[in-house]
Amino acid sequence: QVQLVESGGGLVQPGGSLRLSCAASGTIFSINVVAWYRQAPGKERELVATITNGGSTNFADSVKGRFAISRDNAKNTVYLQMNSLKPEDTAVYYCNLAMGSWSYWGQGTQVTVSS
Repeated sequence: QVQLVESGGGLVQPGGSLRLSCAASGTIFSINVVAWYRQAPGKERELVATITNGGSTNFADSVKGRFAISRDNAKNTVYLQMNSLKPEDTAVYYCNLAMGSWSYWGQGTQVTVSS
């Protein structure tokens, strides 16, 4: 059984920074992809960033240059560093772990960008 636990969300002013963490437990395959998604009220869940087990990354155009994704395989943890935050970044952020045909989700962490 795989469990994902996100943390690090909160309230931040525009222009501020937050670092989200996604800690995985259970049997984790060596080949996997971890993604961060977000869902704002009234909107569909959207992909924010991905990172493979080898460290290759991709970002949504809306966050390129502001967000960074990294992972510590020894700790089974993936991080999302969010800088220059904007009010439109406000959402619940979820991490997803994909291993072969399996897909696991965390419970989400709220990020609110407001003055």
